[in-house]
Amino acid sequence: MMTHRVLRPYATGPFLFLCDHASNEIPVELSGLGLPPAELVRHIAWDIGAAGVTEGLSGIFDSPTVLCGTSRLVIDCNRQLHAADLIPESSDGTAIPGNLNLSTAARNARIEQWFQPYHQAVEEALLQREASRAKTVVVSVHSMTPSLAGQKRPWQISLSRLSGPGPAEAVLAALRAQGDIVVGDNQPYNLDPDVDYSVPFHAIRRGLEYIQVEFRQDEINDVTAQQRWAERFARALSAVSGL
Repeated sequence: MMTHRVLRPYATGPFLFLCDHASNEIPVELSGLGLPPAELVRHIAWDIGAAGVTEGLSGIFDSPTVLCGTSRLVIDCNRQLHAADLIPESSDGTAIPGNLNLSTAARNARIEQWFQPYHQAVEEALLQREASRAKTVVVSVHSMTPSLAGQKRPWQISLSRLSGPGPAEAVLAALRAQGDIVVGDNQPYNLDPDVDYSVPFHAIRRGLEYIQVEFRQDEINDVTAQQRWAERFARALSAVSGL
């Protein structure tokens, strides 16, 4: 099982695309974490549709891309190492038997085997671009459920960001200008550096511009829809790519 996939590592497009929750794969030695197969295709295991959108964007912009190969139930690669849900014991009401009462050694083993290789691949991609003096906007792609805890989510797409200057304003304006999309701004999630890992560590720490985007899962539930939304979002991203 791969810890991650890298697409177009030497491409010269303006973005580095990341997908922290691209996969629902569980290492065979973890025996499905004690969950039935039906649970592993739910949103608790991955960001449904996000990998397909990310791959589409990578092709549109000819930009390098890193996709995590491990389910967020094994370890959540967009969580700080101190976060309570780095290795979740439950998710959306489902207990995760294989994550209960983990020893410190078992926890550290997951960090070393699955978390670190993915983020090392992101670091290597950024170092390669720094060496070539390429201007880079980091784009972190996620997806959200149509509702959670009984609350419907009207936003078809949403950006999560810190306050202050950055490319998000231009992208939000470009999305809204398309006229037929319900667009969220820090809804239902904001960007929290105390919780989120990828954008704070790889982009904000370096002073790089970034976009963190959520697509609603019922909008990207098949290959055709994923490509359609990749193209729609690409039109908005062009507002900050210089293309």
